Amino acid sequence: MSEIFNIYCDESCHLENDKQKAMVLGAVWCPLEKTREIAVRLREIKKKHGMPAPFEAKWVKVSPGKKEMYLDLIDYFFDDNDLHFRALIVPDKTKLRHDSFPAQDHDTWYYKMYFDMLKVILRPDARYRIYLDIKDTRGAQKVVKLHDVLCNDMYDFSRQVIERLQLVHSHEIEQLQLADLLIGAVGYLHRGLHENAGKMAIIQRMQKRSGYSLTKTTLLKEEKMNIFRWHAEEGQG
Repeated sequence: MSEIFNIYCDESCHLENDKQKAMVLGAVWCPLEKTREIAVRLREIKKKHGMPAPFEAKWVKVSPGKKEMYLDLIDYFFDDNDLHFRALIVPDKTKLRHDSFPAQDHDTWYYKMYFDMLKVILRPDARYRIYLDIKDTRGAQKVVKLHDVLCNDMYDFSRQVIERLQLVHSHEIEQLQLADLLIGAVGYLHRGLHENAGKMAIIQRMQKRSGYSLTKTTLLKEEKMNIFRWHAEEGQG
């Protein structure tokens, strides 16, 4: 029986004309059999810091006053060997030249980037259930397209590797909130922001615990904090 993994995906500043320079696609993943245990532990950390059970931990909510809770969440990620993270960073979307490539627009390129982000995670001898945060009305259409792209690129035409790809609400999924937090930190760093002391403390904790700057590509086989910094000149078609 193949091992099953849940992958929780999120994104930051992925729209073509959102006036944000850096884009980040990312994912947290863990074995299916560990998902409940991890979710319970993440909720316990929030409860320890006086947060109600439904509280959604998100990067946009990070403040100096809630810093210790978010640092505990980051530490738990690094302490639990079943949790992994990968981010694909596009440092400067203004350098994209979609019209230079036949049959490529921002959407086509976006799906290619999503595959590039996920392909390092996916193994042909395992099975995966992928969950994406609901963000806009195009979500259902996006999920169908992304599932097709991923399966075709892996020759998984019977969908035995990527069993499921569906939209979920992040406030219901603890691991998706963790993905939002890690992606938000990487995006904040790459946009050159530093005004929020709570957010800077999280970035510094991630750098210390991982041993990485979070600004450079890690080794392909890095399984805990895997970073891929994509450049337009590396190929876009």
